Amino acid sequence: MTAQRRTTLRTILDAALGAVAPDRAVLRHVQVEGPRMTIAGKAYDLDSFENVYVVGAGKGAAPMAATLESLLGDRITDGAVCVKYDHAVPTRTVVVHEGAHPVPDANGERAARLILGIAGKATERDLVICVITGGASALTPALVEGISLEDGKAATSLLLECGATIHEINAIRKHLSIFGSGNLARAAHPARLVALIISDVVGDNLDVIASGPTSPDPSTFRQCMEIVDRYAIRDRMPANILARLEAGARGEIQETPKPGDAVFTNVQNVLVATNAQALEAAATEALRLGYSPRILTSTMTGEARDKAREIVDTAMNLCLDGKKVAGPLCLLAGGETTVTITGKGLGGRNQEMALAASLYLQDCDHITMLCAGTDGSDGPTDAAGGFACSKTVEKALCCQLDPHAYLADNNAYCFLEQTDNLLKTGPTLTNVMDLALVLVDCPTADR
Repeated sequence: MTAQRRTTLRTILDAALGAVAPDRAVLRHVQVEGPRMTIAGKAYDLDSFENVYVVGAGKGAAPMAATLESLLGDRITDGAVCVKYDHAVPTRTVVVHEGAHPVPDANGERAARLILGIAGKATERDLVICVITGGASALTPALVEGISLEDGKAATSLLLECGATIHEINAIRKHLSIFGSGNLARAAHPARLVALIISDVVGDNLDVIASGPTSPDPSTFRQCMEIVDRYAIRDRMPANILARLEAGARGEIQETPKPGDAVFTNVQNVLVATNAQALEAAATEALRLGYSPRILTSTMTGEARDKAREIVDTAMNLCLDGKKVAGPLCLLAGGETTVTITGKGLGGRNQEMALAASLYLQDCDHITMLCAGTDGSDGPTDAAGGFACSKTVEKALCCQLDPHAYLADNNAYCFLEQTDNLLKTGPTLTNVMDLALVLVDCPTADR
């Protein structure tokens, strides 16, 4: 991969990340003029509230809270948010707590209960503003009585390991949580509640993002048991969690709050940033750099290595059909893939996609690819993703590395590190899932 192509891919990615930065997302949707605050077209008279509380969680919750402080100043009475370690920013009134992600820890549990306590202070004369971004589910692991944090961690790790989707993981989390599945709205009721939400799930369903702390939950205990059986993990699920899900499926435990519940009467949920917005910004930047952009999808799901093959095939087919290609292209895809772990290596879904793509690009000098997690952390690593081009495997073989063996061992991190193809951005403080960026140049060009 030439330095110019790598720089071009990073420039396009940076434009996408800028478009979904938490502070910019808040400022796009919240305007304050004197005592009048407008959020997504809905007006609030700040003088009519005795207290304004700011709560929330997620990797980008701290900059969102700081931006609200810049807008509301001393009108904020109290607040607390929980972010992933090393994702805090300075705030004045809102206390920023830190917890672990993706496997939760005790700090996140304590923070969740503190946040619920602040929301619970609100009365009908108060306003609660909740900021939610990706990672909030794991960062607020306050569980129902009888389920320990260790049990919840074991269940989350098991679901991640078997390749369950974020929707499936959240369905089970919601039926163990006292924070998600509308429970934060229940705590804040009867206050006015506004939730500013950055989506990190395919489809942008409010009940799925962060397990829907301010949204009705359409999922059921019965569906949770279907997930357990789909992945054949009854014998590995913690016994007390399995017992709770089974009892709920039999109708012996009250379901989570559903649409029409009174706790949602005074709730306004607003999507302030999405994967589609990041893709549009990437497309605009690609066009500025001389590439004709094509957004393939913002709902990419499935196995990472399979999606790599599909995207590379699409790029190759476009090259073969000269009538459809007018100059260099930039193909864009967004969503969230999965990895079914069978090996013992280190990596993440974007790194695995990059490694798989490199195998398919061995004879394609005119195609280069970048796979990136928009939060800056891919799996349990310090990388956001990786690059792939025709030279990746060539360099690996020169270093006596077998790319097929690394892929079979789910060891994409080590492979990409040794071939100088890791992407490291550090925490971006946002999260709208993943982006795959592909430059398709003319076969004879050397960009």
